[in-house]
Amino acid sequence: MSENQLQVNIVAADHEVWSGEAKLVVAKTIVGEIGLMPGHEPMLAILGAGEIRVSGGGSDIKATTELGGFLSVENNEVTVVMRDGGLDS
Repeated sequence: MSENQLQVNIVAADHEVWSGEAKLVVAKTIVGEIGLMPGHEPMLAILGAGEIRVSGGGSDIKATTELGGFLSVENNEVTVVMRDGGLDS
């Protein structure tokens, strides 16, 4: 992984939803939408119901959760734990 990429892992309770590299992750938290790019400060957020968009890593993906979850960022690694949901077609 290069310094200008994020390693993104999106998981649900019982399976991996998606994993790969990206330049931008946008997710809806309980206090508003957040955009994450390489070099973002470490953080932990509670996700609200909504869409998670991942782009810039060769393929753009969208995932949706109805029940929210958690998101963490550290050392250019983004982990999204969804309570439900999956990739949008």
